[in-house]
Amino acid sequence: MRICLVLEGSYPYVYGGVSTWMHSCIRSMPEHEFVLWVIGANAKDRGRFVYALPPNVVEVHEVFLDDALRLRGEAKPQPFTKEEQAALEELVRLGSPDWAVLFRLFGEKKAHPLAFLQSRAFMQMFTKICAEEYPYTAFADAFHTVRSMLLPVLHLLTGEVPKADLYHAICTGYGGLLACRGGSTFHRPVLLTEHGIYTREREEEIIRAEWVRPDFKERWIRFFYMLSEQIYRQAFRVTSLFTSARSIQIGMGCPAEKCVVIPNGIPYETFCGIPLKAEDGWVDIGALVRLAPIKDIKTLLYAFWELSARRKNVRLHILGGVDDAEYAAECTALARQLGLENVRFTGRVDSAAYLHRLDFTVLTSISEGQPLSVLESLAARRPCVTTDVGCCRELLEGAPGDTLGRAGYCVPPMYRQGLADAMEKLCASRTLREKLGAVGQKRVAQAYRHEQMLEQYRALYAETARAHGLPDETDSEELWLELGSN
Repeated sequence: MRICLVLEGSYPYVYGGVSTWMHSCIRSMPEHEFVLWVIGANAKDRGRFVYALPPNVVEVHEVFLDDALRLRGEAKPQPFTKEEQAALEELVRLGSPDWAVLFRLFGEKKAHPLAFLQSRAFMQMFTKICAEEYPYTAFADAFHTVRSMLLPVLHLLTGEVPKADLYHAICTGYGGLLACRGGSTFHRPVLLTEHGIYTREREEEIIRAEWVRPDFKERWIRFFYMLSEQIYRQAFRVTSLFTSARSIQIGMGCPAEKCVVIPNGIPYETFCGIPLKAEDGWVDIGALVRLAPIKDIKTLLYAFWELSARRKNVRLHILGGVDDAEYAAECTALARQLGLENVRFTGRVDSAAYLHRLDFTVLTSISEGQPLSVLESLAARRPCVTTDVGCCRELLEGAPGDTLGRAGYCVPPMYRQGLADAMEKLCASRTLREKLGAVGQKRVAQAYRHEQMLEQYRALYAETARAHGLPDETDSEELWLELGSN
C-alpha cells in the first residue's frame, strides 16, 4: 500500500520524539511504500534532512509556510460562485467552511490566494469582522493579522498533491489540512495520529506569546480549532497515545467511535539490559531533552540549583541537541550565572549508550504527549521525575487497571521547588531508586514495546484498506477489533 505521511515541523528536519517514532515506524514496515508530505517553517531548510530516509520512502514533497510571504504574480479579480463565496466567508470568520469547495477553488481551479485577499469580496468580509469584533482596534493592525493568518492556509491549498492510497496526518493544524486535501482530491481515506493535542499546544503558546497582540489571541486560538475540526470530521480513524488524550479529542468534537488509543512503544531489549550505575559517591541525573522553550530547561536549572544547595554530590547531564539556538544560549548563560559547575550540556547523544552513567532522569516539559525518553529510562530501570503533562503521570503511576505501583514522581509544570523536592527524594536513597526503577521496567515490558505498537498500526492500515477497498495483504482484523473495543 502507498501511504502518504503528512508531517509538520518534525521528521525529517529535526530530531525529537515524534521524528524518532516516525523514522522507526517507516523502517519497520517495509511492506508499505511511504510518501512524505512535509511542512516546514522556512524554505532555507529545503532538503536539509537530519535522517537518512529508508528505502521504502519513495517520494518527498516539501511545503514551506514562509513561501506564502513571497507569493507574487497578477492577482486578477476572480468571480466566485455562491458556494465559493459562502465557503470563503466561513473561512474569514473562522467558522465551519466547506473545505471541499476551497480545495477545488484553489487546487483544481487554480485560484491565486492573492486574487482573494486583494479582492473587494475579502475587504467586505473583513470590514464586517472589524465592525463586529475589533471596533476599537486599528484597522491596519487587524488587516495584517487576518491576512497573515489566512495567507499560509490558502498557500497550502495550491500546489501539487502527491498521490497515495491513504493520507496519514501526524498532527492536526496545517498538516491535518493537507491530509484532508489529499483525501478529498483523490477520494482516499484520511487517518490522524496525535502525539500531543496540537490545538491545545498552540493555545498554550498563543496565550504566552509576546508576538500576538492581546486583541487577537482569541482569534488565533479559534483559527487552530477550526483547522482541527476539519480533520476530526474527515478522518476515518483518529488515534491518540493515552486515554485522557482520547477524551480530549472527543471533547473537542471528534466522534468517539473514530477514536482509538495506540500507545508509543520502544525497543525494550535495547534498554532492559543496561546495568545500573555503580556507586561512586555521586548521584547523576539525566535530562534527555532538546534545548527548546517547551522543554523548560530554565526551570530545571533553577531546581537543580536548589538541589545543589541541599546536596553536594549531585550532577546534571542535559542530553539533547539544540532546537532553538537563542534559547540554548540563554540556558548555558543561566547555568554560568547560577554557578552550576556540575551541569554538563552534552549535545545529542545515543540514550542507550549513555544511560549506564545515570541514576535517574528528569523531564520538565511544559507540554508533552507520551515521551519516549521516559519510556527508555523506565525500561533501563531508571525512575523519573517529570512534570504532570501529557501521559507522564500515567507512565509513572499506571493507567487505569495497572496495579504495579509508582515508578517516579510527577510535579506541576514550572514548579521548581516541587521539582527539587522530588529529585532530592531520589538522590537520598539508592534502594528507593531501584524499587521504583523495577516497577517502571515491568510497566514498559507489559504495555509499551515497539513490536506491540507496530502490530496495532499494521492493524489500523489493514482495517482502513478493507473498509475502502484498497490493496493490502495484512490480515489483522482480529487485533483491530480488539483495539476498537478500547
